[in-house]
Amino acid sequence: MPPSLTDRFLAKIVDGPLGCWDWTGHVKPNGYGQFKVGGRPQYAHRVAYTLTRGPIPDGLVIDHLCRRRHCVNPDHLEVVSHRTNILRGVSPAARRARQTHCARGHAFDDATTYVAPNGTRHCRRCSAARARTRRRREVHRAPAR
Repeated sequence: MPPSLTDRFLAKIVDGPLGCWDWTGHVKPNGYGQFKVGGRPQYAHRVAYTLTRGPIPDGLVIDHLCRRRHCVNPDHLEVVSHRTNILRGVSPAARRARQTHCARGHAFDDATTYVAPNGTRHCRRCSAARARTRRRREVHRAPAR
């Protein structure tokens, strides 16, 4: 009798740091483990979640709370929206979204911040200072009449 799906899966796990279950099977170049189910490759963390918690709802993704892509510990996996997953990460977009102040230290709040049509936040005080500097330079560069 061939081993069950669960037995095959568990045979590819070892204890890792921070309580992680490290995947010892195939790991893709992007860092995620891969496991074949019914002859089709699946991400190992998604298989782990499905085996222990049930199906992943449509439109949602699995977030690694431990930030280790090859971890398959179901306690380290949470179903979230794609946006939440991205914002929890370390990408430039995630870092910008977590910023509470501009580069010059002005707070991002309703009074001092405007949101551009593309969704980026801009400090009104810094924008005004840049505009003043630009106007001063234009006055000094104007040709004499």
